[in-house]
Amino acid sequence: MTAIADVAKGERSKMLPAKQERIERSRVMIRWWLYFVCALILAMVVVGGATRLTESGLSITEWKPIHGVIPPLSEVEWEEELEKYRQIPEYQLINKGMSLDEFKFIFWWEWGHRLLGRFIGVAFFIPMVAFWATGRVEPWLKPKLLIGLALGGLQGFVGWWMVASGLVDRVDVSQYRLSTHLTLALVIFAYLFWIARRLALLPVPETTEPGSLRGLGIIVLALVFVQIFLGGLVAGLNAGLTFNTWPLMDGQLVPDGLLVMQPAWLNFFENVLTVQFQHRVTAYILVVFGALLAFSTFKVSNRKQLRRSGAHVGAFILLQAVFGILTLIWHVPLSTALIHQGFAVIVLASCVDYLAVMKGAYLIRT
Repeated sequence: MTAIADVAKGERSKMLPAKQERIERSRVMIRWWLYFVCALILAMVVVGGATRLTESGLSITEWKPIHGVIPPLSEVEWEEELEKYRQIPEYQLINKGMSLDEFKFIFWWEWGHRLLGRFIGVAFFIPMVAFWATGRVEPWLKPKLLIGLALGGLQGFVGWWMVASGLVDRVDVSQYRLSTHLTLALVIFAYLFWIARRLALLPVPETTEPGSLRGLGIIVLALVFVQIFLGGLVAGLNAGLTFNTWPLMDGQLVPDGLLVMQPAWLNFFENVLTVQFQHRVTAYILVVFGALLAFSTFKVSNRKQLRRSGAHVGAFILLQAVFGILTLIWHVPLSTALIHQGFAVIVLASCVDYLAVMKGAYLIRT
């Protein structure tokens, strides 16, 4: 019996490296798939920004998850779409008399935005099923991927919920819903990027950094999410088109009129002056905390990879602030504004990467 047990133990020890190697190969494929989905989300954020800046978001007045893939194919169908658009306040109060060619311009932006959203869903769902069916998804990873799928479905509903707010009694979408839509997109990005980074061959830390360093990383990440939400409010209220000077705002460091609305809390969401001011102030706070994170990491940690990640966070936040200033003082040109919006995703990725490197790779369970 002992001899048989020894043989079985030897066979099992031979199997473990083979199983671990297969898990590692599977992780490489899943990681790069998740990176690809994250890249698509980044593109979606940029296209969504262009849709907002070109005032195209309300050009399609119906939500057709399946049939909406096919655009108008004849002049008659184009006229039908334009007639639907003529029924909403944006056309009647702002774009009355718009030609068919002008309508096609805004239609294609919104159609492209929705098509990209559908493509992201397919690019996530089909590979997930394939990996799952071939046994490449580890048991602990399965619920995490299902959560990602559910978040993607929720984002589709939130997108239509946002558009619907501008079809009646308004000439644009609600800034509250726009900010929610943008923030949820980046929550999904951060969630998938976190999984992908920890599927990489990140070394498990030999020594544990002080909890204060991890806490600082979490604070910076939270501030980035707050700033993203505030950026959505700025976009929703077109607040970037006003007070286009820096560092002074309306000729002052702290402008008058920040709390003119009643109740006072309303100013932080609907007062154009206050919304832009709080976006500026949060940017300053982020620059300080980003620099503090980079400095503290170099001072406390001996890990080169973590130091590099900390430097990325500090540098990217500073560069993003520069993009924001240029977008403002140049009166929101489309190209600069899209760089500013897209680079916010890069800043977010650097913060997630920092925490992932600090944590190390997921353990392989054989």
